[in-house]
Amino acid sequence: MANSITLQGSTAIVKEFFYYSVNNLLYQRGIYPPDEFERVKQYGLPLLVSKQKQVKQFIHNALNQSEEWLLSNDIKKIVVVFTSIDTGKTLERWSFDILFDQDVAASGSTKDEKTIRSEIQNIIRQMTSSITFLPIIEEPASFDLLVYTAKETTTPSAWEESDPKLISNAEHVELRSFDTKIHKVQSMVAYAMDS
Repeated sequence: MANSITLQGSTAIVKEFFYYSVNNLLYQRGIYPPDEFERVKQYGLPLLVSKQKQVKQFIHNALNQSEEWLLSNDIKKIVVVFTSIDTGKTLERWSFDILFDQDVAASGSTKDEKTIRSEIQNIIRQMTSSITFLPIIEEPASFDLLVYTAKETTTPSAWEESDPKLISNAEHVELRSFDTKIHKVQSMVAYAMDS
């Protein structure tokens, strides 16, 4: 197939989505000061990405490992967690379930990349607009990336097990999804109303 998306191509699309989504969330939720971000254009949208070396390295390392797990169908979910620095309380969980179609992966997806990019653009717009109804994060907060894998997956020694950082009595909002036909990413945000 001339215009077929391979497993590697689908993985690259999903990895790129997470790179821009995580950076956009860090900016939109005010986890770091605005002057620590630079503007880029992606998916036909102006987006912001961190200029901070440690943040860039952390995201890079997490997504490179996630890329390996996407290729081997070992990854099930990625969660972006915002936590209070003072109390350790989880303030928000942006959850992205990742579904994999083995049959399509074997033969390649014929889904148009322009359609996929449009779906991603819609998710990022929805994530950005959802900030209007989320509680303002008024306290200093940090972020972490939780990666859910198959039980038998070997994790790098530098990685550590984590609790799921759930929010008790959380409000949940399901967001849009996108798929390459090989990978489908479904998104949702959970947040505490009494922050």
